[in-house]
Amino acid sequence: MPEPARRADYAPLAGFAAPARPRSELWRTAVGAALMTALYFMLIVAMLWIAETLFGTWAALSLANDLSGGRTPRGVLLLLYSFLLLVLAVAIPLRLLHGRGLETLLGPRDAALRDFVRVAGGLSLFAILLLPLSAMSEQAGRHLSFGVWLSWLPFALPGLVIQVAAEEMAFRGYLQQQLAARFRASAIWMGVPSALFAFAHFAPGTFGAMAWLIVFWSALFGVLASDLTARTGNLGAAIGFHFANNFSSIFLIGVFGDLDGLALWNLVVNLQDPAHLLPILAVDAVWTVAAWLLARVMLRV
Repeated sequence: MPEPARRADYAPLAGFAAPARPRSELWRTAVGAALMTALYFMLIVAMLWIAETLFGTWAALSLANDLSGGRTPRGVLLLLYSFLLLVLAVAIPLRLLHGRGLETLLGPRDAALRDFVRVAGGLSLFAILLLPLSAMSEQAGRHLSFGVWLSWLPFALPGLVIQVAAEEMAFRGYLQQQLAARFRASAIWMGVPSALFAFAHFAPGTFGAMAWLIVFWSALFGVLASDLTARTGNLGAAIGFHFANNFSSIFLIGVFGDLDGLALWNLVVNLQDPAHLLPILAVDAVWTVAAWLLARVMLRV
């Protein structure tokens, strides 16, 4: 099918979506997304079953607790590396339904690597420079010593790359590519993956009635990551953007009891109290938009 016309600043999206064009029927995309989701949950269940079979019920329950909470350094590592299962869950329908491999989700390899390094490095440094502002909050407290934190970092950072790359391959890679191959409107190829990404972060068990605020924040992040992907024609910038965001929230200043096992500092807040959560989300939203603008400046897009 012919390539839909696009606004000039999104012209690189044509090349990014090209691998999806030969098999971009909507039924394939819908079945692929459903299969990807089902496979991911099945693989997690299979991992827990294997843990129980080999090491007993207590080991399986411990693993499940680590994957759900990430409240210890080991728990954070296990959670991050578990996203290898999502990579596999993306790869299988991509091959079965579309006849292509994971590398086609990245765009030009050299450009993707270059954009990832620039954005991840630049924005992570930006987050480090802003850390003292967060650490001065009356709700903040030191969690790990610098030495302990540094000793875990060589093992944790590759896991973080896996986690953010897996999510970006699923949402800005597979879904955005498939939809951009068929539709001109950014409301579709940007909006649908961002909405699904946002609902994947719906966690009423953690945030209560405030869970919808997390959904809205995640939608904002998804739109900005989709924008970077369309402007660059590869997935590197979005992965770097995601990396810096999660580096800040997981490794620099986390929220007590919520994936904070490797955080240097902690914020002790009630995640279900609007008075506590709204200021945090407001600051996060400002940081996210500022980081997106900085990424565009660094990449000149």
